Amino acid sequence: MTQTKHPSGAPWRNFYGRFKGKGMRASQEAYLAEDLAALSPGPVTWEENPDRVALDTDALFGGKPVWLEIGFGGGEHLILMAAHNPDVGIIGCEPYINGVAMLLGKIRKADVSNLRVHPGDVRDLFDVLPDGCLQKVFLNYPDPWPKKRHHRRRFVTPEHLEPLHRVMATGAELRVATDIQDYVRQTLEEVPKAGFTWSAERPSDWRDPWVDWLSTRYEQKALREGRTPHYLTFHKA
Repeated sequence: MTQTKHPSGAPWRNFYGRFKGKGMRASQEAYLAEDLAALSPGPVTWEENPDRVALDTDALFGGKPVWLEIGFGGGEHLILMAAHNPDVGIIGCEPYINGVAMLLGKIRKADVSNLRVHPGDVRDLFDVLPDGCLQKVFLNYPDPWPKKRHHRRRFVTPEHLEPLHRVMATGAELRVATDIQDYVRQTLEEVPKAGFTWSAERPSDWRDPWVDWLSTRYEQKALREGRTPHYLTFHKA
């Protein structure tokens, strides 16, 4: 557990997980030093934005619809979405800086210009996103926190879902992919309580990948280890 103390007036927020791992390559360190600042969506953290002034997402992407991926891992899915949807602006949020460095390398190779990156806690980003600004949100293979006493650490809790609901437009789509059966249970219990409707029409809807889905390394690991991926789609009511 990491607990970060912010300037006066900021809420206390526990963060569970890693900010940085070992073995970052020199090229990845260079991506962080040379590319990250230019890809910022704006002042997000409490240190940068203590008054919590809202980001101008219209100006950020020239009026394009805005999507968000929460916890993008190594960025495979994020890059695919950006490349296939040039008329959309996408913000990726990931606190694990090694994953951020991996994404920056992929951005250079893919030469996409419709991405912005927040290397930190998504709750800080929620603070400064305007109401109803997001048209689509992805939560792919979030940290499972399998022990029962840790279930409150999962993303699908009111602490995350309530501000997420606020920043999504009416009718906006929330996609959740997970290979953990109990995460499916908690998602189906908690997400509707937060004001979302589950859009499944037939039993296969939660096991059939989305048409535009790119299999990530997390999904491939799940399949190798015999776990069944689930794909849940919700809309903001």
